[in-house]
Amino acid sequence: ERLADRLKARFPAEQAGIDGYLETIDKMHHELNNAAQIRGAGDILRLPLNARTLARWAWRTGQDLIDHHVSDPLLKAILATQSGDHGLPPSQVSAAVHGAVVHHYFTGGYYPLGGGYAIPKAFIRALKRAGGEIRVRTRVDEIMLEDGRAIGVRLADGQEIRARHVVSNADPEVTFGQLIGRQHLGRRLRRKLDGASYSVTCLSLFMAVDMDVRAAGLDSGNMWLYQNSDVNGIYRQMLGGGSLGETPPPALFLTATTLKDPTKMHKGHHTLEAFTFTNYETFSRWDGSQVEKRPADYAAFKSRLADWMLAGLEKVVPDLRQKLVFCELGTPLTNAYYLNATRGNLYGLDKSRFRVGPLAFPYRTEFDGLWMCGASTAGGHGVMGATASGLGVARQMLKCRPAELLTAGGPDIEIYPAEAPELWPERLQQRIRRGHSGPGHLTFEPDSAEFEETDLPVG
Repeated sequence: ERLADRLKARFPAEQAGIDGYLETIDKMHHELNNAAQIRGAGDILRLPLNARTLARWAWRTGQDLIDHHVSDPLLKAILATQSGDHGLPPSQVSAAVHGAVVHHYFTGGYYPLGGGYAIPKAFIRALKRAGGEIRVRTRVDEIMLEDGRAIGVRLADGQEIRARHVVSNADPEVTFGQLIGRQHLGRRLRRKLDGASYSVTCLSLFMAVDMDVRAAGLDSGNMWLYQNSDVNGIYRQMLGGGSLGETPPPALFLTATTLKDPTKMHKGHHTLEAFTFTNYETFSRWDGSQVEKRPADYAAFKSRLADWMLAGLEKVVPDLRQKLVFCELGTPLTNAYYLNATRGNLYGLDKSRFRVGPLAFPYRTEFDGLWMCGASTAGGHGVMGATASGLGVARQMLKCRPAELLTAGGPDIEIYPAEAPELWPERLQQRIRRGHSGPGHLTFEPDSAEFEETDLPVG
């Protein structure tokens, strides 16, 4: 409601279109949720009747959705600014995915206390409680097959781990192209794999600054910065790689993670994250080089790109470069190495109209015993979509209802206002005070016993 009010105050001639746009997105969201509960053929047959909004927009783009409702060019650009959350120009993304991203923020944005690391940490705790084991720094070289069935994995050190079920969270090229090999794939799967197109990659700038970022104008929200209102043109420019190193950057994302979670302050320093999109080809000349031993021209290019991004950010945060105490740039090669993501992609398959929902990769593969989850499957998009895909695989594998998977219980999630940390409980305010203190202060470390034993609230 607040979003609608602010948009209508700024664009009074577009009031009806603004309401229609937000209502259409809300309807699509509810219809998508209902579609996820499909049980059998009868539900599928009734889907066109129960999901008319979704059916209407299924083969259209995010830009179609925006253009249908509003006409003001600046308003269109504002409604398209969150395209970075799906990584495609609005003229290419599925209308349903664009709508899902917008709807995700309808009740505000949420951030886990302890940072993004708190989410896998919670999953690992639950895994261990259930008797599971997790291995890090352990590379899988091969998914082993026997008579067309997945029977386990072979690790880089030659060890074999056999299992009745194998679940891959890697993207399709890694799962089928590398870990299985195209020679073992059926014609239909090979054709689907060869036709796969992956989502955008990026430059990631991580910073710590010795300054009052709130006084500089930042808050706990996500800031999308565009040089002009031609969002589609900007994305074409970035994905073509032609904008790299030019001044100013055509688009940037900026957020202050310590304003989302002040307990993450360290020695009074704020942490910032900034991103801009690019393509993989620009960096492919260093593809075969070794991490941490890449050529000098790669390091020089990174340094130039970091300064280029900082110059763009200083239009919003003046004197940022003078306040840096830490700065590190990640490139598409960084993503490819640390995430094992094909061409450094951020979101798995691109979320065009032709690669979402039933047109994405299914949970059940053509190999008995092998399952897929993650951002390239029918489960959806982003953190929530990938999580939902894991639940979807478990539901099919165990032949159970979703409610049967979520039985651990536990305390209610606590939600605190990021803009008013003075209202947080005293135990959390103590952590905030520690983070604001000088060298030698006590800090809350993620691997401490307190982290292991405390159910973390969400800020």
